[in-house]
Amino acid sequence: MTDRIIAELERGIVPWVKPWGSAKAGLGLPRNAATERRYSGINILILWGAVIERSYASQNWLTFRQALALGGNVRKGERGTTIVHADRFVPQNEKQRAKADGDEPQAVPYLKRFTVFNVAQCDNLPEHLHAAADPLPQRQFIPQAETLIRATGADVRIGGDRAFYMPGSDFIQVPPQPAFFQQVNYYRTCFHELGHWTGHPTRLARDLSGSFGSKAYAREELVALS
Repeated sequence: MTDRIIAELERGIVPWVKPWGSAKAGLGLPRNAATERRYSGINILILWGAVIERSYASQNWLTFRQALALGGNVRKGERGTTIVHADRFVPQNEKQRAKADGDEPQAVPYLKRFTVFNVAQCDNLPEHLHAAADPLPQRQFIPQAETLIRATGADVRIGGDRAFYMPGSDFIQVPPQPAFFQQVNYYRTCFHELGHWTGHPTRLARDLSGSFGSKAYAREELVALS
């Protein structure tokens, strides 16, 4: 998981900040489809990452045995996702020592690994386990925001799964609005990229040559965020 986050950062993507996604699954916390319990801690990031990376249409997960118990099966050749369970236990000899010394026994932390499968990797499961979340509305139209964007005269192109301003060609690109976790973030992202757009040589002529991680890049990001 750490390696995956580092790889995203090296690509210039902050995975816990980016307000849009390419996943097919609806919004929500991943859960165990058999127990209906939500996963927690690092498992949330692990399972969200798997949903996005493999384009699963569901946030529901099962162990191999749980799939069998529900009358289904994991398809042959499917690769599971490893999650962890953290807990503590008190060894028997520690209980005896504490009793002899009149102390509190010291628990030993442990980490146990489990392999889970998305319901999209399984066959013959009850239909309700495959139910997708309600789709987001295709468009949330905010007239004032649309008017302001048009008034700038900027070349704003809609598409793809990245948001950026291209200084050389002088255009902005943002993902389509339904790709955003909260639709209002479509407009926030447009205005952020318009902040970069103002730095073009024909406008405020700021230094837009900085690469990710450089001081010039950081300075320009602060300008666009202000």
